[in-house]
Amino acid sequence: MKLVKGVKTFMRVLTVTLNPALDRELILPNFTINSLHRLRNPSDSVMTPGGKGINVSMILDSMGISNVAMGILAGYVGRIVEEELRRLHPDITLNFVYTDGETRENITVIDPMNDTITEINSPGPLVSERELEIFYRRYLMTLPRVEMVVISGSAPPGVDEGYCLKLVGAAKSKGKVVFMESIGPFFDRVLQEDCPQVVRADLRREKRVLGHELKELQDYVELAKEIRRLGAKAVVLSYKIVSDVVATEEGVWKFTIKDHVEVSHLLGTGDAFVAGMVYAVLKGLSYYEVLKYGMAAAIAEIRHLRKSELSIEDMERELQSFDIERIE
Repeated sequence: MKLVKGVKTFMRVLTVTLNPALDRELILPNFTINSLHRLRNPSDSVMTPGGKGINVSMILDSMGISNVAMGILAGYVGRIVEEELRRLHPDITLNFVYTDGETRENITVIDPMNDTITEINSPGPLVSERELEIFYRRYLMTLPRVEMVVISGSAPPGVDEGYCLKLVGAAKSKGKVVFMESIGPFFDRVLQEDCPQVVRADLRREKRVLGHELKELQDYVELAKEIRRLGAKAVVLSYKIVSDVVATEEGVWKFTIKDHVEVSHLLGTGDAFVAGMVYAVLKGLSYYEVLKYGMAAAIAEIRHLRKSELSIEDMERELQSFDIERIE
């Protein structure tokens, strides 16, 4: 195990990615299973650092927002993730802890002809109690140097449900605004016991949060209201493909994109949504406006086939690209 150098004197945002990945994006028109496919040219295969928090860090950096990325890496793949992140985004401060095993690889096959995305994600390395304790100490040392914390993505094997709760509690006790995007038992526990200020449920696969089975629009509305009652200032729930149900203490709304959405362009939109909200909170906007900036950033990301770098201008250009319907 080794430790990577610490952070600069002050960063605006800390992102936490407990389970980083090396993302491989393949563009294969007319992709079918049980067939031989050949890539047309090198640009149809892209390898980038990944994991939801790292994606947020890269978008924030492209917006000029200083940030430090923390996470747990492992093995040869982990070194590639770190080296590529350092090469592509040298202004991001890296503060990784290494463990044994291998960082996971996520493979995404994008088929623009059939408008599909096929994802194959591996679980990540087994993390020991010792590495988790080292990570937590470094996390506590970093908190005083940032304004807000983004905890995003899945947890690798070896991380129990209480660990993320501990991370959120430590950040909130230091007066930090905490953003969280995830799904699953540890996400539910955080919401119930120490809810972050800004919450986005990752509903790409599982549509069940806090015991709510999400089927009809009203299910999303009731869940958003419950998360608000638990303490969140802003809640985002993706509804179908073109809409999001959002809530603040002022009410519940449905944001719907005006344009046609290509499913094959959805990669990275959730991370862009979080980055847009972070920007708006740093700007001192109300949480309702924060949600609008998140939606605008997600739409800006949809304009691209693969994960992309967004500017503030890209995001602000999309602030009128969606309809707003008040539900309650």
